[in-house]
Amino acid sequence: MNFILDYPLFVLALSLMGLYLSEWFGVFFHKRRPILDIDREDFSLILASTLTLLGLIIGFTFSMAISRYDQRKNFEAAEANAIGTEYLRADLLPAADAAKVRTLLENYLGQRVLFYETRDAHQLRLIDGATARLQTDLWSAVRAPAVRQPTVLFPIALSGMNEVLDLQGYVQAAWWNRIPAAAWGLMIAISLLCNFLMGYGMHRAETKNMLLLLLPIVISISFFLIADIDSPSGGIIRVHPQNLERLSQSLRAH
Repeated sequence: MNFILDYPLFVLALSLMGLYLSEWFGVFFHKRRPILDIDREDFSLILASTLTLLGLIIGFTFSMAISRYDQRKNFEAAEANAIGTEYLRADLLPAADAAKVRTLLENYLGQRVLFYETRDAHQLRLIDGATARLQTDLWSAVRAPAVRQPTVLFPIALSGMNEVLDLQGYVQAAWWNRIPAAAWGLMIAISLLCNFLMGYGMHRAETKNMLLLLLPIVISISFFLIADIDSPSGGIIRVHPQNLERLSQSLRAH
C-alpha cells in the first residue's frame, strides 16, 4: 500500500473518482428506495454523526502524519549535529588517523545528503550500500588507534562515532514509520459510507452535480495532503537536508 501512497497525486485522483462514484451509487439507491419523510430526521442525525466521525479520523490521521514528518526533521538535524561534533572530535586521534576520519566523514555526509534528495528507489539502494561501507570504514578508522594506543580521550571519539552510526538507523526507522494501513482502510471505508449517505439523502440529486462533487473534493484533498506529508521520498512536502547541507558547506570552507 505504501507504493500507492508514495504518489499523492494518484491518491488524489483515485480517491476523488471512488468517492464520487460512491455518492452516485447512493443517488441510484435513493431512486430505487427513497427515504420516507418520517425517517428523514433520523437519517440526518446518522449522516451528521458519520461526517463528524470522518472529520475526527481525518484530523487524527493528519496529526499522525505531521508527527512523523516532525520526527524526520528532528533526526535530520540531530544527524547533522552528530557528524559535525565527531568531525571536531577527530582532533583527539593521531594526526594521520584524524585526517582519515575527516575524509570519511565528508564522504559520509555527502551520502546522507543524497539520501534525503534522491527519489529513485534504485539510486536509494545504491546510496544505502555506499553508506553501509562508509560506516564500516568509519568505525574501523576510529577503533584502530584506540586499540593500538589506548588513552582516556579515545572513548570520546568512539562515543561520538557510535552516535553518528546510530542516528542513521534512527533516520531509516523514521522513514519506515508510516501511517498504518489499517488507519487508511478505516478512513477510506468511512469516507465511502459518508459519500454514499450524502448521495442517498439528496433531493433531486440528478440536478445538483456540482453539489455532489463538493464532499469528494474536500475529502480527496485531505487524503492527498495526508499522503504527501506521510511519504518521506514522494510528493511535494519533503524533509530538506538543510542542516546537513549547511554542515557540508561549513566543512568545505574549513
